[in-house]
Amino acid sequence: MQVEIVTPDEKVFEGEARHVQLPGKEGLFGILNNHAPIVATLVKGRVKVEATDGDVQYFDIGGGVVEMNNNKVIVLAEK
Repeated sequence: MQVEIVTPDEKVFEGEARHVQLPGKEGLFGILNNHAPIVATLVKGRVKVEATDGDVQYFDIGGGVVEMNNNKVIVLAEK
């Protein structure tokens, strides 16, 4: 799935991933390929992106919103 993490100042990450873990209002949750469409509020925490090659990256955010639709994840994050 395609993943983008965007802040008001810049695009922090763009690439293919097999798993994304996010800090939701109700706790951590994950998104995998072919996940049902979702829009969720995010809280301050760490986004974990596991790339298709197994590389793992972490991004600290101050909150935001995530949308998953048609295997595209867009994270609009406060930095």
